[in-house]
Formats: sequence, C-alpha cells, structure tokens
Amino acid sequence: MIVIINPNSTASMTEAMIETALKVVSDANIVGWTSTKGPPAIQGETDGDAAVPPLLELVKKADEAGAKVIIIGCFDDTGLELARQTASCPVIGIGQAAYHLAALYGPRFSVVTTLEVSVGILAENIKNYGLDAHLARVRASGVPVLALENERKKATQQVKAEIEMAIGQDGISSVVLGCAGMGYIVEDGADFPVKLIDGVRAAVQIATLL
Repeated sequence: MIVIINPNSTASMTEAMIETALKVVSDANIVGWTSTKGPPAIQGETDGDAAVPPLLELVKKADEAGAKVIIIGCFDDTGLELARQTASCPVIGIGQAAYHLAALYGPRFSVVTTLEVSVGILAENIKNYGLDAHLARVRASGVPVLALENERKKATQQVKAEIEMAIGQDGISSVVLGCAGMGYIVEDGADFPVKLIDGVRAAVQIATLL
C-alpha cells in the first residue's frame, strides 16, 4: 500500500493527487489521506510549521497500517525529515522526487511555483538535496495554491506564461511544476520544447520501484 498524505485540509487536492497517481500505475494500491487539522493550503513557512504536527500523526497512522511507502503530497516537502524519523517505511517528498528526476533529464532545470513566499523554501530544499548546481531558477507565477482549482483557467494561463519565460531565459532542459495542484498541466506538455515534471508522478514512479 502506498499512502499519499496531503498536509493541507483541502480534500479535493488529495483526490486530484490520487487521480494523477492512478494514471501512472493503475493497478497499484494507492490511497490518499487528507490532514483535516492542517491549513487549507501551505504557502510559506508559517503554514508549513502549522501543518507538521497533524501530518506526523497521519504518518504514524499510515506506518502502523502497513504502508510500504508514504508520499508527502506538498511540494515544500513539509515535515519530510521528521516524517522519515517517524515511519519505518520509505517516505518520499514530491518536491525531492521531482528535482532528482529533473537532474536526470538534463544539466539544468527551473522550478515554476505558486507565490513568492515559497521561492526561498524550495531553493533551500534543492540546496539541501545537493542539487543546487542543477538549478537555474525558482520562479513564482503569482498564483495562489487554491486558485489552481477555483480559478483554473486564469491560473493555468499565468503558470504557462511563467513556464514560457523560464524556457526563453533560463537555458534549461526541464521545468519542475512547483505545486501538487499543477499536475494537470503536464498533460499539456506537448506545447513546450522542454520536459515538464510533476512531483506527484515522480514520487509515485519512485514509490513503485521501492
């Protein structure tokens, strides 16, 4: 059993991640849990800190339920190291999974995320994972997390515009979509001359190998 834990309390985002995961491995036993005590969205350090305690409760519960792999469904990799200390099974962050996959596609990648408040967090994570030499830039699209669901058309246009700027300016082989809620944009990947990498897909691919 692979358990995807959404550290925020927006259940529709959990459902979207499961839908994406099953497109990758339709025959896998994948379940999604929503942290009902977490913030509605994780945007910056304050939200991330608030999300960690209820997240760890779910990590412990998933481990006790026999999870073979746990995926933290937040691109900030919220509470990832503490989750690994809590669980006896592998724990994968969708951000870390995406960055490693991007490094395999080519020497340089950029990240297109939601708001400016997340840029520093993602850049620091990439540095801590030892992949900062591959990073061209972390870019904020100016799109709030929940707008990816509530105002999808407008949000998609903004994200795609930032992807185009990254392709034109950053000298990259791939663009990492820096929010779990951006996964659907991968399906439009034929519009772009570089690889688009979604963290949920990347994490599930790694989870099935583990």
